[in-house]
Amino acid sequence: MNLRITNNNNFFKLKGILDRNNMDVFQQEFNNIFDRVSNLTISIEEIEWMDKYGVKAIAGLHNEAIMKNKKLSIIGLGCKELYEHFKYKTTA
Repeated sequence: MNLRITNNNNFFKLKGILDRNNMDVFQQEFNNIFDRVSNLTISIEEIEWMDKYGVKAIAGLHNEAIMKNKKLSIIGLGCKELYEHFKYKTTA
């Protein structure tokens, strides 16, 4: 399944697979997002799988939010790879 991104105001819903094959779709949607919004919520509930490029892309949004003093919320239980990434970073 390809990646599908839907949004309503500052709430974005990701569905499908987030990998290097569809990074252009992700980057196009979220490029400079924090120049347009001050808070952002992303639901990963319907992400079936994410490779290291997907994890890196979400982590990049997290880092950008911190650098620009913006709020980013990632909700949903859709992808253990992402949770493992952030779990490792907070315990290190």
